[in-house]
Amino acid sequence: MTSPLYLALALLLACAAQPNAQGAFETDTLATPAGEIAVTFIGHGTLMFAFKGVVIHVDPWGKLADYAKLPAADIVLITHDHPDHLDLEAIAKIAGPKTEVILTQTCEKKGARGTVMKNGDTRTIGGITIEAVPAYNIVAKRPDGQPFHPKGAGNGYCISFGSTRVYVAGDTENTPEMKKLGKIDVAFLPMNLPYTMTPEMVADAALAFKPKILYPYHFGESDTAKLVRLLKDKPEIEVRIRKMR
Repeated sequence: MTSPLYLALALLLACAAQPNAQGAFETDTLATPAGEIAVTFIGHGTLMFAFKGVVIHVDPWGKLADYAKLPAADIVLITHDHPDHLDLEAIAKIAGPKTEVILTQTCEKKGARGTVMKNGDTRTIGGITIEAVPAYNIVAKRPDGQPFHPKGAGNGYCISFGSTRVYVAGDTENTPEMKKLGKIDVAFLPMNLPYTMTPEMVADAALAFKPKILYPYHFGESDTAKLVRLLKDKPEIEVRIRKMR
């Protein structure tokens, strides 16, 4: 696993030297009973987590960052096979011989290599438990009537850092499976129209499983202020807006 000293230095250099379109990458530090989680908001649907020396990259995309200059991955999570989520060159820059790459069957068919997790699968890597949650569209469809993200093709991931559960939803709407997740401490819910959720859908999902912290992400031109207004009377859900356009 990546050493804490190297990780801290690499994160500092990455944030200083690798601005995205809106400025330097933002990082939040989340306190948990098992230790701190550092969350780096790369942009779009792309995140990086660091926990007790373990680095997790979610949907690395070379359009947003020079991955040769970011910390090497212990775990890579790929939600689905669309090119803004599956970038083989970015994965190659951060994945070494011991990196665990978790992906979907559709990603494997496009040349990605790793461990396929199907909807509902659970896997524990280095003490971190990862659950694959269905990610799909119900309402948003292509002109031919097919959903932008069909059921079974994509994953969201619940990541357990000790007893703290972090949910990265991937490209999805507010599905019945999402609403039944139970205890979620931190949630990343997509709001990129017309492919994922409206602010109303995000609010509906959040009210169902009640995360303590809610980050809308992958939100394009969607009005994040509307989501804040929709949940303003729910102080138990803290909505945090970060640079994820």
